[in-house]
Amino acid sequence: MSVAAKRRRDAAHFEVAAMSEKRTRQAAARDKREGKAPSTQAGEFVREEIEHVREGKHGVRSTKQAIAIGLSKARRAGVKVPAKKTASKATRKRAARDQAAGEHPHKPDPKRSRATTGALKREGRAAVSKRALSSQAHKSAAKRPAASRSAAAKKAARTKGAAGRSAAAKKAAATRARRRH
Repeated sequence: MSVAAKRRRDAAHFEVAAMSEKRTRQAAARDKREGKAPSTQAGEFVREEIEHVREGKHGVRSTKQAIAIGLSKARRAGVKVPAKKTASKATRKRAARDQAAGEHPHKPDPKRSRATTGALKREGRAAVSKRALSSQAHKSAAKRPAASRSAAAKKAARTKGAAGRSAAAKKAAATRARRRH
């Protein structure tokens, strides 16, 4: 299969992602074109899901559930994001099913879709507060070894560029000043 044909096929996957907004699919496609990691592409869908909960479209029981819904949408949109190596058998199976659904996209069953949305509407919104997301990020980072965290920070500094580093330094200084008072 030619490179152009693969691009067309991948673009088609992004276009038919069930329930995800066009803006999100375009952002994920842009990330892919720029050669960014699948997790970065999937991050667009997770961000969209968090926005949906904040807007009140539906709720979630936990921050992890919001992330899981976003990842599921990403896989169904054709983003090749694998399940974690430490994930349970059921989770890996669900991820594989979502990945397969992304390869042969179709509209979800309306009755089931309504039932899912109805159940989610009864859940709360607190799981996507800034505090909850921050707590989740900290817990997730704490599970990684120090070397891995350090390497990620060094890469971030390298790829930020001079203007980005300057802005980050100013932001850090402002945060330190705020904490002192």
